[in-house]
Amino acid sequence: MSTIRLFVLDSLARRGAMHGHQMRALADEEHVDQWTDITVGSLYGALKRLEADGLIEAVRTEREGNYPERRVLGITAAGRAALSRLHAATLNEVGLRPDPVDLAVARPQPDTLDDLPDVVAARLAALRDALDHHDQHRAQIDRYLTVAERLSVSHTTDRLRAEITFHERLLASVPEIIADERSPKDPS
Repeated sequence: MSTIRLFVLDSLARRGAMHGHQMRALADEEHVDQWTDITVGSLYGALKRLEADGLIEAVRTEREGNYPERRVLGITAAGRAALSRLHAATLNEVGLRPDPVDLAVARPQPDTLDDLPDVVAARLAALRDALDHHDQHRAQIDRYLTVAERLSVSHTTDRLRAEITFHERLLASVPEIIADERSPKDPS
């Protein structure tokens, strides 16, 4: 699912037509870069792609003061339909992507088995550090968040805690993993 497509289409549907700078200001106002994977700088590229896809279109051009002319974009009927489908799919489809670390752990390289404890310990430390930074960041932005946004931020907290729990179990199992990898396997 494309978070940025959902944000742009939903913003135009809710707030009406706006130019790129207004969209960027809205993203700044709602602090979306603080609690989603949207970067404010990526909005202009998304607007171009959505326009090329026929989901938004220029409805007028306007000029304010000495600023250059700006194209004001609005959502099309196709864009409203796409927004409806995207919103429903985002809410209805449960998506948990496989983590490549699982395959790397399941198939460790024989020549780096002795490094596995340090590698897993470093991952665990990085996750704990990420949770600490996330908690600090959450405290700083909390006053800007709506109830739903606050819940969304806590989803990341919960996911980090789950990763930490998994990595703690993984680290405890590393000696057993190494022993299993070094034991002769029955070819039959």
